[in-house]
Amino acid sequence: MFARIIKPASLPRIIPSSSLSPLRSSLIQQQQNHTARFITSAAKMTSPVVIPRAERVAHFEQDGKSTLIDNNNNSNAAIWSIFTPLALECQAVNLGQGFMNFPPPDFVVEAARDAVTRNDCNQYSHPKGRPRLRNALAKSYSPLFNRTLDPETEIVVTAGANEGIFSIFAGYLDQGSEVILMEPFFDQYISNITMNGGVPVYCPIRPTGDTSKDMPASEWKIDIKELESKITPRSKIIVLNTPHNPIGKVFSREELEEIGALATKHNLLIISDEVYDRLYFDPLKHQRIATLDGLWERTITVGSGGKTFGTTGWRIGWLIGPKALVEPALAAHTRIVFCVNSPLQEAVAVGFEQADERGFFGSQIKAYEHKREKLLNVFRELGLPCTIPEGSYFILVNTDKIQVPEDYKFPDLLWKRPKDFRTCYWLTKEIGVCAIPPTEFYSKPNQVLAEDFARFAFCKTDETLDAAAERLLKLKAYIK
Repeated sequence: MFARIIKPASLPRIIPSSSLSPLRSSLIQQQQNHTARFITSAAKMTSPVVIPRAERVAHFEQDGKSTLIDNNNNSNAAIWSIFTPLALECQAVNLGQGFMNFPPPDFVVEAARDAVTRNDCNQYSHPKGRPRLRNALAKSYSPLFNRTLDPETEIVVTAGANEGIFSIFAGYLDQGSEVILMEPFFDQYISNITMNGGVPVYCPIRPTGDTSKDMPASEWKIDIKELESKITPRSKIIVLNTPHNPIGKVFSREELEEIGALATKHNLLIISDEVYDRLYFDPLKHQRIATLDGLWERTITVGSGGKTFGTTGWRIGWLIGPKALVEPALAAHTRIVFCVNSPLQEAVAVGFEQADERGFFGSQIKAYEHKREKLLNVFRELGLPCTIPEGSYFILVNTDKIQVPEDYKFPDLLWKRPKDFRTCYWLTKEIGVCAIPPTEFYSKPNQVLAEDFARFAFCKTDETLDAAAERLLKLKAYIK
């Protein structure tokens, strides 16, 4: 950041001293000297002002760059600030980020248009969320949780799922409290934990099948004994993500029972990140850990309107859990954002009110199954093995067979990152399709587990997926 240069309104006209009296000439000379000193001082103001950052953010990787490498060849750029600008620069088909490039359903968009015309929808909402949305969530989710949810005490609307998770950490973590994460993990978890004084502790979900062939996401497993070995007296929370990003795994009832038993044994709060809860594929069904015996009382479930209705920019999320658990998160949420934007809460409420009668969730699953198969067929034709997702909208592709030219000139930045960064850079630059390197979702010691994979998102139009398929077929020349 640079200091603002304040320009003088106007500078005095310089008059030849020979036409003035000695006294007048002396006064003008003094004024001109003063002006010169002012200009010199203003020029010095262009130097950057360096004020030390707080320790809780000083370690974060930089973001927001407009090019792959800055003038100092900085290797600390965050993943999104590398690949999003690169995709734009190369005019690549962007299957990297998980945002939709098609509009939300018409009935939800129309509800948003209507809401902004009503003054009550353009003013502050209650910190818990608008009553209409909480009631709609309670009606939709009560059958799924096998209980009647109280919209007054058991549901909190948040500024996206991410702020909801941040609020939970803010409400529960003390300095040094540990949070157990299963990796790969949503990258925002880490900053949400550390900014609230917590310490992330990692346990990998490992593939148990043959990754040289197509395999279902269910064959990625967490070793329950290894998971328990990560728990210490400082452990306070365990985070579960199902359906899982980026694996696409839908955790089975047996797996959830094992995780729940650990949480009960060690008195841990469970954060169940279920933002993809409406995107699971036949024949599987999404099982909610909060519905298992004794686990409602220690689980906060996180949901997302952005994932549910394809409105990722609206930033509407929610927390569902028993009153005693959600109250600390609500207290933090109230002091973080106070309330969530009102008109789009109203629109999401209408979305839930109309979704079932329109058969929206079922038709959306079928649409995503179609998109999943469209992209999987390309990788099958190329002979690149995939993890077949059971939920969410990502495919992990084994890229080990791709032979990137040995003499390819990569930016120095990428040699400081794992192999998958270079693979995805080359795919974007030379093949014209952007994918995301999944090592970004691992702790450094475990990044080696993901170096031979790339994550592709299929939450795109058929036209976009067709364009990506056409370009990806150029890989045939590079498959060993």
